[in-house]
Amino acid sequence: MFLKIFISSLCSFVVGAALFGATRSITTAEALVAENTQDARQADKEAIRAHIDRIFKGFINRDCNTIRSTHAQNWIGFTNNARSIQKGLDAYMNGTAGWCADPTLNNPAQGLSGYNITEVDYIFYDDVALVPYVAETTYGKDGLIKGKLRSLDVYAKVNGEWTQVGSNIFLHPDMVQTMRSFPGRLTPVDQKALFTARESVWRAFFSNDSAQLEKLVPAEALAIDGTATNAINKRADILESSKKVSQAGKLVRLEFPKTEMQLYGDTAILYTTYVLELESAPDRRTTQTGRGVEIFVKRNGVWLNTGWSLQTD
Repeated sequence: MFLKIFISSLCSFVVGAALFGATRSITTAEALVAENTQDARQADKEAIRAHIDRIFKGFINRDCNTIRSTHAQNWIGFTNNARSIQKGLDAYMNGTAGWCADPTLNNPAQGLSGYNITEVDYIFYDDVALVPYVAETTYGKDGLIKGKLRSLDVYAKVNGEWTQVGSNIFLHPDMVQTMRSFPGRLTPVDQKALFTARESVWRAFFSNDSAQLEKLVPAEALAIDGTATNAINKRADILESSKKVSQAGKLVRLEFPKTEMQLYGDTAILYTTYVLELESAPDRRTTQTGRGVEIFVKRNGVWLNTGWSLQTD
């Protein structure tokens, strides 16, 4: 009996030792394969990096052929200002190099003039690679305009060559923050919408249209109405003042003779003069003139009047 147990234990030890040795061999082999694969990928990394450089230089040289040839026909992703998925090479070109199709949009004074990739990394899945990078950029002939972007590019090896098949490119958060501190300009459509919202707030205030006021004057609104007290009113105070003013007369005239504007991101500051006329009786009208500063913020596509300070003449 003891002999059987000894022989059985000896067999188990031999088998276990063999399996342990095999495991050690497999682990070592996998490590060697991984190491060799990493060495082999260095050439792929260099090829992809060179490809990214070609794209940047294509934009610097305004070389439409190079830009097109470095991207797959079925490219998919997001260009800088895309609000939806861009599909196909033409969509990419329209989103990043619209001047290739419409030369009137080509403005070298604002075009890319230089770049420096400060971060880049690669991860491979067979013949597909994910390549995130951060780049500092300059624009204009003298390179005085500074920029910064970040992107996640998708590369695939097609017919032995790496090409970009997709990407998600956008301004770096550092650049977004910087841009918010510089003045901007509204498109004619946005400016019209802003001025329409401004007039709507005034008319709603003098007609006690509380529903419209609550829509265009947010809960955080603050206002100085220009009265002798110069009180800082919150929205509840504004709504109450609207009731009192509407009882004093009907607004029959409203004009803004002069308006100047500053825009920072989605915040617009209006410096304006105004003329309004109230009718308290059929034959009794009073005219009021003054000036003021109004603050509007674009939120969910709507210009909201978040604050103002008025002063009568």
